[in-house]
Amino acid sequence: HGVLILVGLSTYIVLNLNYYLSSGQKYFGDRADVVIRQARGQDASYLFSSWSQVQQAEACMNARYYSGVISSDTMGCIISQLITSLMFAIIIGLIVVRFSMAAVFHWFVAPKLVKPGGRSGKILAWRSVAGGNNDPAIRRPPVMVSEGDSDTPPPAPVKVDRSFSTSSENTTMFDTASLDTQLYTLMLVTCYSEGEASMRRALDSLARTTYSNRHKVFFIVADGMITGSGNTRTTPDILLSMLTLCNGMEEPKRCTYMAIAEGGKQLNIAKVYAGHYECDGQMYPAIAIIKCGTVDEQNSSKPGNRGKRDSQLILMSFLQRVLFNDRMSVLDYEIFWKITWLMKGITPDKFELVLMIDADTMVAPDSLSHMVAAMVNDITVMGLCGETRIANKTDSWVTMIQVFEYYISHHYAKAFESVFGGVTCLPGCFCIYRIKAPKNGAWVPLLANPDIVLEYNQNVVTTLHAKNLLFLGEDRFLSTLMLRTFPKRQMMFLPQAVCKTVVPDTFHVLLSQRRRWINSTIHNLMELVLVSDLCGIACLSMQFVVFMDLLGTAVLPAAVVLAVYVIVVCAMSSQPQILPIAVLVAILGLPAILIVVTTRKISMFGWLLVRAQSIVNELATSTLTSTSHQIYILALPVWNFLLPIYAFWHFDDFTWGATRRVHGDKANEGHAEDDGDFDSSQIIMRKWEEWEALRWGRRKGPLRMTLITPSNASTMEESKRPTPVSPLSPTFLDRQKFGSSSPAASVRTSNEKDRRRRSMPVYMTPTLNRSREFRPAASAQGVDFQTYRMSEDFSTAKEGALKSEGYFGPQSMVSL
Repeated sequence: HGVLILVGLSTYIVLNLNYYLSSGQKYFGDRADVVIRQARGQDASYLFSSWSQVQQAEACMNARYYSGVISSDTMGCIISQLITSLMFAIIIGLIVVRFSMAAVFHWFVAPKLVKPGGRSGKILAWRSVAGGNNDPAIRRPPVMVSEGDSDTPPPAPVKVDRSFSTSSENTTMFDTASLDTQLYTLMLVTCYSEGEASMRRALDSLARTTYSNRHKVFFIVADGMITGSGNTRTTPDILLSMLTLCNGMEEPKRCTYMAIAEGGKQLNIAKVYAGHYECDGQMYPAIAIIKCGTVDEQNSSKPGNRGKRDSQLILMSFLQRVLFNDRMSVLDYEIFWKITWLMKGITPDKFELVLMIDADTMVAPDSLSHMVAAMVNDITVMGLCGETRIANKTDSWVTMIQVFEYYISHHYAKAFESVFGGVTCLPGCFCIYRIKAPKNGAWVPLLANPDIVLEYNQNVVTTLHAKNLLFLGEDRFLSTLMLRTFPKRQMMFLPQAVCKTVVPDTFHVLLSQRRRWINSTIHNLMELVLVSDLCGIACLSMQFVVFMDLLGTAVLPAAVVLAVYVIVVCAMSSQPQILPIAVLVAILGLPAILIVVTTRKISMFGWLLVRAQSIVNELATSTLTSTSHQIYILALPVWNFLLPIYAFWHFDDFTWGATRRVHGDKANEGHAEDDGDFDSSQIIMRKWEEWEALRWGRRKGPLRMTLITPSNASTMEESKRPTPVSPLSPTFLDRQKFGSSSPAASVRTSNEKDRRRRSMPVYMTPTLNRSREFRPAASAQGVDFQTYRMSEDFSTAKEGALKSEGYFGPQSMVSL
């Protein structure tokens, strides 16, 4: 009853007058005393405003008897505050969980990836265990060692590059003897406009890797007759000058193949050089493919250039045709027999891994050994990437601000994704893929899978979404295809594998690079977010992680504006909001803690600050005296506002911009424009045994194992060569996806359909051609020959005939 309520500017003020009423004194006069005693327990605002004597006493009463205010929030405001608090709690929780899982990966998962046995049987290896990694029944089939391995010289002593080591890492090289199995590995190096020094550093780093020399071979592709900016010779000339070509292989034939382009540019010509790369006195086998272009494009600025994706598909399509014994182009066959010749009888179907790097990447000596060890230890891993560091980090302020950004993208983002086994992007500058995986004593094609090759091989691209996928970020799209096709298998980040690469040193080039990366990221995440088979469930799933990444990338500019607004409001307000400040502290503070958790390098804290301070020093004319934490906040608008806004504004720009400059390059010139009609008849496709027969000449009897080399090749007249088989497979004539109709149905002749229907493993061919030898056995069993062909007895007799004939051919089909 001693409560009095007054209306303030925006609140209801409550006065506790119990002391005044009990004292019996009239401190504020008679009229004020009457008003107070009549209005107690009620709203006295009107009475106080009606009498001047009471108004004069109001300030004194507020000072002496103030008790509090009555909340005036509506139910909608209360619910809004609850939802806001809940969302802030979820965001902070996600940040903390993401950081915690990245730390768990570094502490418990990553060290076991390269150790014998891998992660099988552990709680953090649930995906590997579910994939059967610890089940010996489905492990890899036994490895057949060729006689050519016995006379391979031992590896040369490795020159250790101390610049790759850190204070927390063991500087001793990885012992390849600890590998139970050593897998044959193709080292794909894609070249475009790099100089001799850059290419030599890349090739030297691969040659000096501690992995077995007898199990690795260079596979170098030069993308066109390109003269890079600052070079006096074309990239192919620089590459060939660094190789020691085999005798008789100095001038290989011009091989036609179907490239990724539109119109007449689908036809391209390449040469396959076989030789060795010399490093530290050792010779390493190397295949060099030079895309030289057709006769009609020799006067263009970039003859033969079809893009990096085309360079990758030369190898991927070749591997697919080898594993499935599909028809080969002349380019495929040249690659086949030259690899076999260089590897002393090891045919390409024996290779299981492809290491992909750019020509300006330097690989640490033990990186390849670490990667192969991780692949051997876990058969569910289909792709790996290592840590990419910056080689030119002190060249300019642009390179300096990228050091910490590269670090956090690997040790924070990719480490977190590796817990789910779903790294969404394996960088094309340094990654390794599994060509085929062992399963139940046989093989499952992965990188060489027809679904992967066909969709990656699209040449007719019309939509904005498809162009962002295929033209701007082919490396990320390949990772997306692998995850979408094999959602039960894993893509991992391996911090023990390290490389260094050259990054843009000017802001103009950085804008071009990040425009491509950001737009490609958004469109690839849009593809992955629709894959429901990724591991996990609900909010604890890889699909939810992809959705959050997509949402975070799309709202980056708005998030920066909101962060600046929160900072300004909190600085000006006497009662700052705690939750937004807590989110900013979590976002900006946890990366610093991650440095302590992972590398424990004090210098990385400096790069954390230089990321912002270098921009300020270069762009601002005044000197800022703010703290290091405030300087780091000033760097965020560059990465999270300026670059995304620029990328979103150029969503329809599919050029590489200023990233790669060559002599004679024209603005906005691509490598896939329509230029005439494509004549598919110039590309001849034959089976492997048919190409082999052409090199031997017409003869009777079974194929022999001896390889043909330039020194003992038979000379054949053109008139004696058999008529080529039908044109290209219609599956590859129309590689347009996204709802296109096939224009190539007319080339599917009845003979081709019959051949496709009668397709069979290559080792059956010599025996089945003399099927009359097996008909008596069918008659003895009282069945017709077609029924006998499907029986187990026929298989036994067929294999016996194969051994007696000494037939030699790709053995992958035996297991497939």
